[in-house]
Amino acid sequence: MNINTDDLKFNDQGLLPAILQDYKSGKVLMLAYMNKEAFQKSIKTGKATFWSRSRQKLWVKGETSGNYQYIKDMKIDCDKDTLLLFVDSAGPACHTGNESCFYRKIDEEFSETDELNENLLQENKSFYNKLYEIIVDRKENPQENSYTSSLLKKGIDRIGKKIVEEAGEVIIAGKNEDEEEIIYETADLIYHLFILLVLYDISISDIENELRERHK
Repeated sequence: MNINTDDLKFNDQGLLPAILQDYKSGKVLMLAYMNKEAFQKSIKTGKATFWSRSRQKLWVKGETSGNYQYIKDMKIDCDKDTLLLFVDSAGPACHTGNESCFYRKIDEEFSETDELNENLLQENKSFYNKLYEIIVDRKENPQENSYTSSLLKKGIDRIGKKIVEEAGEVIIAGKNEDEEEIIYETADLIYHLFILLVLYDISISDIENELRERHK
């Protein structure tokens, strides 16, 4: 985490928002605020630490509940005024006991809805199934500026080339013993493998069944 307070743009109150996201599931957990001291303590201890605007004091998330948020990575946005913390949660992030503070759904229909976010709200399906369905939609309803639609249109030669490229990147990341890069490149590889599956109408269940057969 090569970020220091000189890189950050705090507001007039000396604060900046920090968004917590589960580093495994990608679920957004909560939003809180940091001042310089909270930021420095978060870096030093590895536990998400914030400034309480209501109590006017530092607080470590989980200090009373035990639901600490252990920082795995931290990024800053393009304007340098918002932090994104990737965390390993020791328990629910919300004081209500919910995993995420963002558990209430607004009862309103929007004319345009981001498909991935909408799919992620469907708790009865796994993330991989949702991702697969998005790729299927890009195949059945091609979009002009969609990378996925474009790749599916180009067919197996282009898709195969991308899979080979991404597999190579995973190996290089492994050779470099770079954990963050391994995660990033593996995600790219999995995504392109999904595109190959969709191209040939092979479902995730087909792969799961094959794996089960191998491990009977």
